[in-house]
Amino acid sequence: MKPVNRRHFLKLASTSVIGLTLGGTALRANAQEQLQADDPTAKALNYTPSSTTEGSNCANCMYIQGSDGEQHRPCAIFPGKLVNAEGWCSAWVKKPG
Repeated sequence: MKPVNRRHFLKLASTSVIGLTLGGTALRANAQEQLQADDPTAKALNYTPSSTTEGSNCANCMYIQGSDGEQHRPCAIFPGKLVNAEGWCSAWVKKPG
């Protein structure tokens, strides 16, 4: 096994950080289509565009992406789709903080 020198480590670390940053941007950029309730994944996770669970909705879930205040935003659970910020699914987890 080849030892890792400082220069190689820093190059790898900076590339990883850039990749993670651009990956998050790509997730938001690629999400174009609104998630429909009849989507197979949405059905499996009981997605609804209007939450009936008090205090729980996509806007306060840890998986939602994008800026607060946007009505439809990307979600890590449904890649390539936009979820309604007022929606809910069974994968909902309270956003930390």
